[in-house]
Amino acid sequence: MTLAETRKRTRLAPEARREQILDEAARLILDEGLHAVSMERVARDVGISKGLVYNYFPTRDALLTALLSREQAELRDRGMVSALEAESYVDLIRQTTRLYLEQTRDRGALIAALLSDPSVARLMEEESRADRERTVRYFVRATRQAYDLPLPLAIAVVELLSAITDRAGKLVADGLVDVDSATELCVELITSGLAGLKRDRPLKA
Repeated sequence: MTLAETRKRTRLAPEARREQILDEAARLILDEGLHAVSMERVARDVGISKGLVYNYFPTRDALLTALLSREQAELRDRGMVSALEAESYVDLIRQTTRLYLEQTRDRGALIAALLSDPSVARLMEEESRADRERTVRYFVRATRQAYDLPLPLAIAVVELLSAITDRAGKLVADGLVDVDSATELCVELITSGLAGLKRDRPLKA
């Protein structure tokens, strides 16, 4: 019995089947590139009919968008858990930075490929913007509480600090630095900069 025959004889719950289709699309992107993903190819490799794939995802764009949404949701959910477990601001920065860098190392190529598709990027624009706004608001509140910064300054600080972790992610993805080193470098730059900012601010009248 071939693997395809085994798959064809396996009945899965709808959610499990949906995840299986998304997993196969992700594998194809990582192994062969975005161009390799078609409804026909995914159906063949999973061992189901093309019509069944269309039952879950009406178009290729819908399939790719769902895959990107899943990746972002996983990072968001894991990030929330890390944030809730953090015992201090430094711990918050360390845990969330490490999580982001690990995802960049492990899934960055997949996310970059998905975002390179204009249709997918356009369909995900609103969700991505909402995710970013929620993240910025959370870190602005945390930064203000930890360093007693006025709101406009805290917003500017979080935007600049996000650029540090984004750049660290690119270095990790390119293999120029490992996750542990990049995490600690980000933590040092961020916390030292904030400590200096607080120290140098004029006293309130």
